[in-house]
Amino acid sequence: MELLADMALFVEVMKTRSFRRAAEALHMPSSTLSRRIGMLEKAVGLRLLNRTTRKVEPTEAGQLYYERCRRIVDEARLAHEQLGELLEQPSGTLRVSLPVDFGTYFLTPVIAEFAEKYPAISFEFDLTPRRVDLVAEPFDVAIRMGELSDSGLIARRLATVGRSLYASPAYLDRRGAPKAPADLIDHECLCTPRIDHWSLSSGGDVVEVLTHGRFRLNSIGMIRRLATMGMGIGLLADGIVSEDVERGDLCRVLPEWSAAPISVYAITETRLLPAKTQRFIEYLQACLDR
Repeated sequence: MELLADMALFVEVMKTRSFRRAAEALHMPSSTLSRRIGMLEKAVGLRLLNRTTRKVEPTEAGQLYYERCRRIVDEARLAHEQLGELLEQPSGTLRVSLPVDFGTYFLTPVIAEFAEKYPAISFEFDLTPRRVDLVAEPFDVAIRMGELSDSGLIARRLATVGRSLYASPAYLDRRGAPKAPADLIDHECLCTPRIDHWSLSSGGDVVEVLTHGRFRLNSIGMIRRLATMGMGIGLLADGIVSEDVERGDLCRVLPEWSAAPISVYAITETRLLPAKTQRFIEYLQACLDR
């Protein structure tokens, strides 16, 4: 147990790269922390840290040891937490990274339901298009859409989201509704940057359609708004525009044709999760699979 405790101290020093800041976080004297790390180095038989008056840097052995220790310490902490959580409601702060538009328009109602069900959990949401680093940044889970890179992280599929073409009634009255995918060449297509075509399918038929339009943007939310304002035809997730369709602000275009659905994943660093994270993922799976 003493070795595990010293490994936890070493992990904290590595995270802060400072004995002083680590000691403050651990509520212990810097001298005691330094002595314990020295004892750990003696136990493993290798120098783990290079110390200067200004900073602390890991040796090659120290970096390798940190990668192993961090996982061991995290799993030991989570195992301890999970035993306590068996007797009570999940609690604590859940930190989640979400895609901006999918999180805003699609997940918000689900998150509100989850918050009511688990009142002891508080939330920190980071809505961003960037790929957050689950190892270096303090997120419990990241929700991501589309193809995933093989990063060694744990991915759980939550749902697949259908995508179709939509435009406002005003736009279709003004420009006419396309009768076939080839007709889109004569329409204003609201596209994402670096994408010059849409791949559409109907039954067993698949066509590649060149897109043309004045607007190219990387925000699904803005594509949706421009479509409702009559500025063109957008390729949008069906769930995101369901309320617009119900209100009559958008209509399905070429209803027999659709784009390939996009998969939605919950990404975590490890399979061993605290109850708050596990329940959140399970709730999203249940709701998105309705």
